[in-house]
Amino acid sequence: MVSSGLGRCRLALAFAVFMDAAGTGALLTGIFARLRLRGRDFGDLLIYSGAVLVFLSLLGWIMWYTGNIEIAPEDLTRDYHAKGGTLARLARKISRTWSRRQGGGLAMRAVSSSREAA
Repeated sequence: MVSSGLGRCRLALAFAVFMDAAGTGALLTGIFARLRLRGRDFGDLLIYSGAVLVFLSLLGWIMWYTGNIEIAPEDLTRDYHAKGGTLARLARKISRTWSRRQGGGLAMRAVSSSREAA
């Protein structure tokens, strides 16, 4: 698999970079520009809104980072079989239900059909 260097979650990365750029632009404009309209100063509005946009970009960075965490298939199978409690069964049941609703249940159907054949 050829990697482009950006990872798998390009939309989250684009969101984070856009929010960082917009927030930084608004913040610096609010600090250094004299924005007066009908005698009112709008510098504070840009400073606060820029800070909020930079903060919201953190959500994009977190989504991008967590979406690029790679786990080896061996670790997944080992952890999947190790947990047999009630909470783990409930989580698997909910996950399978959501996967089937979203059309991503093809992999689950293939696994379950191979289990039934065995």
